[in-house]
Amino acid sequence: MLGSTHGTFTTDLRARVVACGESPRTTVHGVTAAPGDQDVSGRPLHAPVPDLDRFFRPESVAVVGASDAEGRPNTGITRQLIAWAERVGARLVPVHPTRTSVFGIDCVPSVGALTEPVDLAVLLVADPLPVIEQLAETKVRFAVAFASGFAETGEAGAAAQERLAAAVRRSGIRLLGPNTNLNAFERFREDLEGPAVALITQSGHQGRPVFTLQELGVRLSHWAPTGNEADLETSDFISYFAGRPEVGAIACYVEGLKDGRSFLLAADRAARHGVPVVAVKVGRTETGARTAASHTGKLTGADQVVDAAMRQYGVIRVDGLDQLQDTATLLARARRPHADGVVVYSISGGTGAHFADLATAAGLALPTLPAAKQDELHQWIPEYLSVSNPVDNGGHPVGDWRGRKIIDAILADPSVGVLICPITGPFPPMSDKLAQDLVEAAEATDKLVCVVWGSPVGTEDAYRTTLLGSSRVATFRTFANCIGAVKAYLDHHRFTTGYRSPFDEAPRTPSPSFRKAQALMRPGRRLSEHAAKQLLRAYGIRVPREQLVTSAAAAVRAAGLVGYPVVMKASGAQLAHKTELGLVKVGLTSASQVRDAYRELTDIARFESIDLDGILVCQMVGRGVEMVVGVTRDELFGPTVTVGLGGVLVEVLNDTAVRVPPFGEREARSMLAELRGRALLDGVRGAPPADVDALVEVVLRVQRMALELDGDLAELDINPLMVLPRGQGAVALDALAVCR
Repeated sequence: MLGSTHGTFTTDLRARVVACGESPRTTVHGVTAAPGDQDVSGRPLHAPVPDLDRFFRPESVAVVGASDAEGRPNTGITRQLIAWAERVGARLVPVHPTRTSVFGIDCVPSVGALTEPVDLAVLLVADPLPVIEQLAETKVRFAVAFASGFAETGEAGAAAQERLAAAVRRSGIRLLGPNTNLNAFERFREDLEGPAVALITQSGHQGRPVFTLQELGVRLSHWAPTGNEADLETSDFISYFAGRPEVGAIACYVEGLKDGRSFLLAADRAARHGVPVVAVKVGRTETGARTAASHTGKLTGADQVVDAAMRQYGVIRVDGLDQLQDTATLLARARRPHADGVVVYSISGGTGAHFADLATAAGLALPTLPAAKQDELHQWIPEYLSVSNPVDNGGHPVGDWRGRKIIDAILADPSVGVLICPITGPFPPMSDKLAQDLVEAAEATDKLVCVVWGSPVGTEDAYRTTLLGSSRVATFRTFANCIGAVKAYLDHHRFTTGYRSPFDEAPRTPSPSFRKAQALMRPGRRLSEHAAKQLLRAYGIRVPREQLVTSAAAAVRAAGLVGYPVVMKASGAQLAHKTELGLVKVGLTSASQVRDAYRELTDIARFESIDLDGILVCQMVGRGVEMVVGVTRDELFGPTVTVGLGGVLVEVLNDTAVRVPPFGEREARSMLAELRGRALLDGVRGAPPADVDALVEVVLRVQRMALELDGDLAELDINPLMVLPRGQGAVALDALAVCR
C-alpha cells in the first residue's frame, strides 16, 4: 500500500532530503543562476526580466547604414526611424562611412566614433556580426538586426546565426533579430485610453491584423517583432510586458519557442501579475521526431506538450488571428467577473436558441433565471415569450423605454456575470436604439456586456459609431469568436484567482530515492522489467511481490513464496512488449503449471533470439482500472509526465493527458479530469470507485523521478498501473525504462 501521504509527496520528500553535492550553475539569457535558483533537474526557477524601457523609449538611437539616396531600401527605413525618434523624443545619430549627413542630420563614420552613450543601435547592414563586435566597445544597450539569411535558410544560416548570438553574448548587448522588421517603430495612436494590448510576433505580417485594431478604438502599447530570436525572444517580452501597468493583455503569434523553461517562467510571471497571455502557436500537425520505445513516448506528440504547457500556466491558445484579436481585446478591457453565469438576450427566439446551443456546448454556464426575475422581466416582455435564459423580448420592447429596463434587470441578477446580445442583422431604427441601450448599460455596470454584430456589411452607424465607440462593450462579428473569448475570460479569472506558482514549490535538492535510483541506471540501455520495477520501488511506487528466477525448480519455490495464483513473465533488457510474443502467463495455480510455463517462456525466447535475465514469478493482483503513467523527454521542455487509460489497448485508445514538471496535486488531478474515460475511475457497471488518491500520488512520485533523473532517464512506462478499489492503492504490474 502507498501510505497516507496523498497530495503531500513533494513537501514530504523535501523535508527528508539528503546532501548530494552542489548542482551545476545554470545560465539563462547570460545570467548565471546559483543552485538555490534551480530545481533538482538543474533548470532555473526564476528568469531575469530584461529592462526594455530604453529599447521602446530610447533617449538616443544610432542608425548604422543610414541613407538618404533615392531608390535605396535603407532610405525609406531611415526616414521612418527619424519620424519614430521624433515621436518618442530620441536623439538620432546616422552612421555612414562616407557621408557627412543624412537627411540634414550630421553623421559619424563608424560606431567607434560615437562620442556619447547610445541606447539603441539599428543595424541596416547585410552582415551585422562585425558591427556587433564593434559595438561591444561602446555603451550601447540594445541593437536591432534586420538582415535575413540566417537560421531560416538552413544549416549554413543557422551556423551564421550562432556566431552572431555568441558575439552578442560576449558583448553584453541585447539583440532583436535577425530577420526582423520595423514593427517596433510603428506609429501607435496616443489618443486611446484604457488597458492596452501588447503584441509579440515572430512574423511581422501576421501581427498586422492585431495592430490595426487601433482603427476600431483598441489601444496598443507595444509591438515586438522577434524574428529569429538569436537573443531576445518571446519569453523576454512576455516577462517585460507582464510588469507594465498599461498592459491589459499580451497577444502573441509564435512559430517556434526558443526555450521551453524560459517560456514557462514568463507565463508564470504573467499569471502572478494577473495579465492574460493569448497566443497563436503554429505547428499543431507536427509530430514528434524521436523514436520512442515506450507507449508513453509514442502517445505524447510535440504539440500536445506545447498545448498542455500553455494551459498549465494559463496561456490561452487560439487558432486564428481573428480569435487572437477578439480574445486579447476582451481580456484587456473586461473587469474581473462577479459570477460565471451567462445570459443570452435577443430579439429572436431562434437567435437565442442557436447561440445558447453553441455557448453551452463550449462549456459556458447559462443559469435559469429565478422565478422572481422572470416575473420582473414579464412586466416589459409578453408572457408567451420565454425569459428563463435565453431571454427573448420579441423585438418591439427594444424600440422604446422598455429596452433599457430589461437590460438593467438582467444585469442586476447576482448569478449573472456576462450578458451577450447577438444581433444577426441591423433593423433600424430599433437596432440603433438597442445598441445605444447596451452601451449605456455597459458604462453603468462593472459586469461584462457583449454584442455580436452579425451584419456582413459592417458600415452601419450603430456598429461603427455606437458600439465601437465604447470601450465598455465587447463587440464581435461572429458567434464563435464571442463564445471563445468569453470562455477564455472566465477561465482566465478562475485560473488566476488564488494562483500559486509551481516554481515556488519545486524541489531544489535530491531526495533519498535519488542515490538508489542512480545505481540502477545503465547509460544508453533499456532496463529489464525487473530492474525498472526496482527503480519504481526506490521512489515508493508499489509493485507486486515477485522473484526473478533462472530455473524451473526455482520458479516453483518462488511461486510458493509469492503465493498462488501467480503470473510468470519473461524479463530482459531488450524485451519491450511481452504480451504480443506470448511471454506472459497469467493465473497459474499449481507447481506443474509453473514448471510448464517456465519451459514454454524460455523456449519462445530462444526461438525469437531474445536474451533474458530470467523469468519473473509475480503476485497476481486483483482487478482494478488499468492506467498508464510515464515519462518522456521533449526537446523543448525537457521531462514530461503522461497519464492515461492503460492496458494492451493503450495505443488504440490514445486517451492521455500530459504535463511539464514542476506541478502539484491540483494539476495532477486536472490531468485525470481531461481523460475521456475518467468515469471508469468513478466506477461503472457495478464496479467500485478506484483509489484516485493513490493514482495521483503515483503521478507525483513519477514527476519527482522525472526531475531528479532528468540526466539519466529518457523514457519510463508504467503499464498497466492497476488502480485498485478506493483505499487499496495502486500497483505497477509492468514497467519499462530507457536510460539516456
